[in-house]
Amino acid sequence: MEFMTVLAMASPTEGGGGAGGLLSFLPLILIFLVFWFMIIRPQKKQQDQRKSMIEALKRGDQVVTSGGLFATVKDVKQDRIVATIADNVKVEISKTAISAVVPAGE
Repeated sequence: MEFMTVLAMASPTEGGGGAGGLLSFLPLILIFLVFWFMIIRPQKKQQDQRKSMIEALKRGDQVVTSGGLFATVKDVKQDRIVATIADNVKVEISKTAISAVVPAGE
């Protein structure tokens, strides 16, 4: 019985609840901000770079597919490219399967 009385007296029932409510959300807000700057923002930046790389594809570029094939771009269509992987061997590759553009010197 005394335990219940102590708990009733210790619990805040009036006034001062506004600032405590805001402070209780502060750790959650900080975790979200850290999550944003460490994971979401860099991933968004990487997606934008990949999109600009794919949009800049042109005839003669050397590309690497996600499967590891090296190919030379012969034609760029709306959602895919026509590329050669060997002499007289043309393939159509989805633009989403392009993982990198190989620099001209390599």
